[in-house]
Amino acid sequence: MKHVIIGMAGHVDHGKTELVKALTGVDTDRLAEEKKRGITIDLGFARLDFPDGSCASIVDVPGHERFIKNMLAGAGGVDLAMLVVAADEGFMPQTVEHLDILQLLGVKDGLIVLTKIDLVDEDWLNMLEEDVKSRVKGTFLEDKPILRTSVRTGEGVEALREALHDLTLHAEEKSARTPFRLPIDRVFSVDGFGTIVTGTLIDGHIAVGDEAQLMPLGNQCRVRNLQVHGRDVSAVYAGQRAAVNLAGIKKESISRGDVLCRTDSMQPSLMLDVKLQNLPDSKRIIESGSRLHLYHGAAVRLAKAVLLDRDALRPGESCYAQLRLSEALAARQGDRFVVRFYSPLETVGGGVILDEHPYRHKRNDARVIASLAVRESGSDEAKLVQAVGERGADGMTLADLAACFDEPEEKLVEMLAVLCARGKLVEIAPSRYLTSSTLDRLWTDCETMLTKYHREHPLHAGMRLAEARQRLLRGKARENADAILACFAREGKLTLTAEHCALADFSVHLTKRQSAIREELLRTCRAAGILGKKQDALCALFDKKNRVECARVLESLLSTGELVLLAPELCVEKSVLDAVDARVKAWFETHDTLTLGEFRDALGTSRDHALLVLEYYDRRGILRREGDVRRPGAQFGEIEK
Repeated sequence: MKHVIIGMAGHVDHGKTELVKALTGVDTDRLAEEKKRGITIDLGFARLDFPDGSCASIVDVPGHERFIKNMLAGAGGVDLAMLVVAADEGFMPQTVEHLDILQLLGVKDGLIVLTKIDLVDEDWLNMLEEDVKSRVKGTFLEDKPILRTSVRTGEGVEALREALHDLTLHAEEKSARTPFRLPIDRVFSVDGFGTIVTGTLIDGHIAVGDEAQLMPLGNQCRVRNLQVHGRDVSAVYAGQRAAVNLAGIKKESISRGDVLCRTDSMQPSLMLDVKLQNLPDSKRIIESGSRLHLYHGAAVRLAKAVLLDRDALRPGESCYAQLRLSEALAARQGDRFVVRFYSPLETVGGGVILDEHPYRHKRNDARVIASLAVRESGSDEAKLVQAVGERGADGMTLADLAACFDEPEEKLVEMLAVLCARGKLVEIAPSRYLTSSTLDRLWTDCETMLTKYHREHPLHAGMRLAEARQRLLRGKARENADAILACFAREGKLTLTAEHCALADFSVHLTKRQSAIREELLRTCRAAGILGKKQDALCALFDKKNRVECARVLESLLSTGELVLLAPELCVEKSVLDAVDARVKAWFETHDTLTLGEFRDALGTSRDHALLVLEYYDRRGILRREGDVRRPGAQFGEIEK
């Protein structure tokens, strides 16, 4: 079912609230002061039912200049606009400002309502219509219906209802794929229920029992109950007004402008990259460094506007800018916003958020401008490649991309396949992607690193994987680092073992003397069996002039895995250890546990030495100690290969 929000807009005392009451039967002036003064001060909401059983939500916003911030809080999430113009007054200052705000917030459809038509004659109405048409020229309301109404006589009210119904049928349906979020415009508590927040769900869907988070502070809570227009529901969908009863949080911890969202789906930011527009009829020039009031959702922040490609933004112009905020804000790419001049307080412009988590930019950086141009108007493929590229060596998974792009997963998979085929992206592991340029840069770094390592350690089989991961990828997640190295290996650039990596064309070359030392070391360790030989004892086999070479060859044998360090300084020949591996494997084919005594007897060695070997297996994860026995560990499969 499609859910649509209709936003009222117009000057103070032009009959917005009376019109809502005529359409819905609901008086949206809920505050005592509103009743007394006869004007709307804060937001009002009502359900508009249509004959076919469908409905829409109407948001009645204040028209008085002093309450424009409340109007802005209600305008977020509006799908259709109803611009109200009193027939006896015509376009007024707040009519213009409200229209500007709706335009800045990206509202694309709506209609115009002339109210109080019983107070003027036909000729005046005809002139007013022409004036209104000229005023909305160039806006989203150009060529939209203009309806005449009188709440006092009832004239035109049903025709307006029909026109609104027709608009809702053609309104764009919101996506439920993105994680839910609800900008909070009211917060209060009710005895017996606790904390309640209200707002328009602008993304996703939320259900009773969902875990949620309040941004920007990150406080956790749970959805206890949901209501839409006073009726309990089990779930709320994007485009619906909702009251959300929250458990686990007090109302004092929540403020208007906070965002209720799915846990871990948003992160607050102190900077935003934006496309900033100065209204054509603005009286102000926005200079780089200007302080502005930023209105986003129901939140208000002070912001410093850093213009990225010019010194000043004149009326009618737009440019890329970075907004640096006084307090953190939870936002998403594509969100619209409005800015008002710092002093005097008047609406001067707005725009769209291009990056909600940018780095701090220097001005006049051509690369930054080009990147923001892609974010603003690039193709879907270009935006996807840029998003992956900005993650560098971390890359992005299909799940990451699904969270960033409001596209069906099947379409994303199709786009990714095309981009991989074109060489723009590389799938380094199932559903994990890097840009080709990132992978090329990483390979250049890897090749340089290994070339230097091979030059400095010509007898080593290669660099230890742990060292390669750290030096090349600076602590990135191990699985991501391994996937990148494995990708290089698949391309034939690297050779990989369980412990080392080396350039594909590298091999160890021993001199005749080193080869002789190698054979003697292997023969001696083989003869020592599982007892092994200390490194200093092995070097003592040779005269002083050969001991330096012995140390180098020992390093080589340990790096190739032909010798294994059973304990510090204690070398065992690999075939000897392979034989012990086979015994351990055979033992667990018929036993569940292994004791120290059983292992000592199987090896035919001392208790202390048997313990040394068991601890070696413990460190490798092949065995796992439980009290006085060992069981197969997480890496037991290594000896089964």
